[in-house]
Amino acid sequence: MGSSISEVAVAVLGIGGTLASALLTQRSADRARARDLEHAKQLKDQEREYATRQAQLEARRTSYAALNAGARDYITVVTNFLHALQAGEVTEELRLDLDRARRDHRLRHAEAQMMLPDEVMAAASTVNRGFGDLYGLLKRLDRGVAGQEESVAAAQEDTRRLWDALWRMRHVMRVDLGITTPAEEG
Repeated sequence: MGSSISEVAVAVLGIGGTLASALLTQRSADRARARDLEHAKQLKDQEREYATRQAQLEARRTSYAALNAGARDYITVVTNFLHALQAGEVTEELRLDLDRARRDHRLRHAEAQMMLPDEVMAAASTVNRGFGDLYGLLKRLDRGVAGQEESVAAAQEDTRRLWDALWRMRHVMRVDLGITTPAEEG
């Protein structure tokens, strides 16, 4: 009888070991599949985050390019108007160009306000204020109602300062896009 109990015990252990082995193999395979699924999910999340960051970067780059181009157009029109004012040759066409450039810049600036990071927005706002002040001065000079301290020479100095502010705005934009570092271009 002792040997039959031993045989049964060995058989039970053999069957139990076989079943346990299959169970452990299945659990191991399930864990491996779960790890693979989690890894695939992480990769998909990372790809989605990367695509989102790239889209945001491209949107900022497009906004920066539009704002910079509009500001450069505006300052060119201001410079032309200033030269004509100095020569006493301001035409209605120049007045219309100045008003158009102002409207275009204000629109681009308003659009940019909705997406620019704070440091870039601060630089863009400095440029915008400079344009606003200079526009008012040019209009008063053109209408002949300028104050005592307001002159073509003052407008020229304001224009020079505005070029400096435009350079600063462009630099801050390039830093934000990762094109240059804060210490470069200085």
